[in-house]
Amino acid sequence: MKVESVHTHILDHVLDTTFESASMHFARRQHCLVEIVCDNGLIGWGECLGPAKPNAAVVEAYAAALVGQDPLQTERIWLELYNRLRDQGQRGLTVTALSGIDIALWDIKGKHFGASISMLLGGRFRDSVRAYATGSFRREGVDRVEDISREVAGYRQQGFHAVKIKIGFDVEEDLRVIEAVRESIGPDMRLMIDANHGYDYLEAVEVGRRAAHFGVDWFEEPVLPEHISAYRAVRADQPIPVAGGETWHGRYAMLEPLSIRAVDILQPDICGVGGFTEIRRVADMAAMHGVRLVPHVWGTAVCLAASLQFMAAMLPNPPRRNPIEPILEFDRTENPFRQAVVQTPIEHDQGVVRIPDGPGLGIEINRDALRQFALKET
Repeated sequence: MKVESVHTHILDHVLDTTFESASMHFARRQHCLVEIVCDNGLIGWGECLGPAKPNAAVVEAYAAALVGQDPLQTERIWLELYNRLRDQGQRGLTVTALSGIDIALWDIKGKHFGASISMLLGGRFRDSVRAYATGSFRREGVDRVEDISREVAGYRQQGFHAVKIKIGFDVEEDLRVIEAVRESIGPDMRLMIDANHGYDYLEAVEVGRRAAHFGVDWFEEPVLPEHISAYRAVRADQPIPVAGGETWHGRYAMLEPLSIRAVDILQPDICGVGGFTEIRRVADMAAMHGVRLVPHVWGTAVCLAASLQFMAAMLPNPPRRNPIEPILEFDRTENPFRQAVVQTPIEHDQGVVRIPDGPGLGIEINRDALRQFALKET
């Protein structure tokens, strides 16, 4: 079996209502899927975290080195592709594009052996996971406090046990939002806050100190991802556990924050950290440093399926009789092709998501949706 061709699919949808985090404005949803076709007819699918067009360009740059390769040799292929561009970037697009390729190769491997990727990773510790709802972005033209309070109340009614809200805009307004959200969801629902690196050190510490009594599980990306020492300072100077890692691509980027214990919770994204091949290493590194791992998830059902396969095989952490179970980030923002790209949507039932158990990723792609949402070049 050899790789015959590599294709990218850029999916695009103009949003009815724009929204923003502290670091990005969203007027449309765009994601890049990777399709790898083998000469025996097997096809694997992957997804890249981040800007769709640049990711597709890097995947296409890798493609010539992939054709003719044995797709089962995932470790060797990963290293060969990484080495090709390591002088130009050991992080960023070179790794997010490689992530999509690696996921597709593991999908092929699972289909070849007739097993789910989680079984190939060593076995399934769980067949379902609890999900937390991610949303609460800032929208123009509405009262932010009222808008987000109403949104999170809906997540509670849907059965979610936890919600993550977006902050990082203005300290005083953000604190009013946090207070209103806690009042809306009640005392028993878990609450996480995500600043999307919108604060500096002083702002982050102030928010952490003043928000702690609202029972916040973690404070995600409080400062710029490049400022590792500031992460450590924020962690030391306010009481809420600090989380981060979605923008630290690859194990080498994870080494410093783990070594100096800059975070309490590490959040690699399988579509950005280097795929299945690399996230296993990152998970081992986190466990050896005693740092909890909660994957970041953002994208289509392909990303969801990959994240779930990894989470099924995550080792109990810590290895005790009642280990802390992983929880799935479940994006609730507008994205009509998120589930449309697969024949069977990956949805929640009262905040619980079952992990696909079919071969590979356990999903079947809906090509009609790929055509419907394909980017129309102008």
